[in-house]
Amino acid sequence: MKPVIIIPAYKPDTALLQLVGELAQAWQTIIIVNDGSGAAFASLFEKCEQYNSVIVLNHAVNLGKGSALKTAFNYFLTHFSQSPGVVTADADGQHLTQDILAVSEQLIQQPKALTLGFRTFEKGVPLRSRFGNNLTRFIFRILIGQTLKDTQTGLRGIPSDFLKTLLKAQASGYDFELDMLISAAKLKLKMNEIPIQTVYKDNNKSSHFNPLVDSLKIYFVFFRFLFFSLVSGLLDFFAFSFAFFLFGHILFSESLARVFSGTCNFLLNKELVFKSKQRIFPEALKYTLLCLVNLIFSYALISSLAFLGANIYASKLIALTGLFFANFAIQKLLVFNKEESFA
Repeated sequence: MKPVIIIPAYKPDTALLQLVGELAQAWQTIIIVNDGSGAAFASLFEKCEQYNSVIVLNHAVNLGKGSALKTAFNYFLTHFSQSPGVVTADADGQHLTQDILAVSEQLIQQPKALTLGFRTFEKGVPLRSRFGNNLTRFIFRILIGQTLKDTQTGLRGIPSDFLKTLLKAQASGYDFELDMLISAAKLKLKMNEIPIQTVYKDNNKSSHFNPLVDSLKIYFVFFRFLFFSLVSGLLDFFAFSFAFFLFGHILFSESLARVFSGTCNFLLNKELVFKSKQRIFPEALKYTLLCLVNLIFSYALISSLAFLGANIYASKLIALTGLFFANFAIQKLLVFNKEESFA
């Protein structure tokens, strides 16, 4: 059985009709999610539904791209148990039929891998798209340790087994697609990238992606972590400085500072950054081990810099900065891990 095509749509234009007609001729089953487009667009969705291979699911109000995809995933899992998975595509004409079918074929050949259709970002691509993708690629590479050519592509071939994990994701908007990649990396799911044509009509005016609001949502976890890490870092620095001023001993001062700031940082990250609902004891144990590793590395770095003649307080700031990015990736992947593995 072929993969099922999923198209989330919010106030689409006639490009959706053309795409559905072409896919229907290729004998592909299509699930369209009308994400609260309103009565003015009802006739367009009715025309799509005239094709025997098309299923239209409706949201009463606009819930976001992530919610629309999860609605389709749930329907797929309850009706298409024999299919290897789904292929998600956008409704605004960015994805050509031949590219959608190519991703579908790749999913058939490798049904346990996540297939991503990557755009080449050649001349003519809107600045906001190039900038957003480059920024996300950089952050993803730094925090997750994996390099992808296109982290914001909506054309994806998703294995059936992976969908159950994605249904539990908290994200509901465009940030859901970044969460998908993070989850795949955490589960060590193989990710294949195949090139697709880059199509932008009228500078991509039909897109409902808000460059400011939606980008902030995508990076909000990172920003929260940055803010609370700065708070905890200041607490750590002042605790270290105060203890070193009184006792003049690097290891004792660093240990005291780690206990004080680490407790605050753990509670802030668990409740406000990663919003983990797991039991506190296993996470506290993993976080304590992380703090011990941090203590060893920071003590070694501070001592080394001080031995070389650096100011002790400046050495402490360098150690705090150096551990920031590593700590985010470790906490996201290992400490506050909300995802479950799949067979």
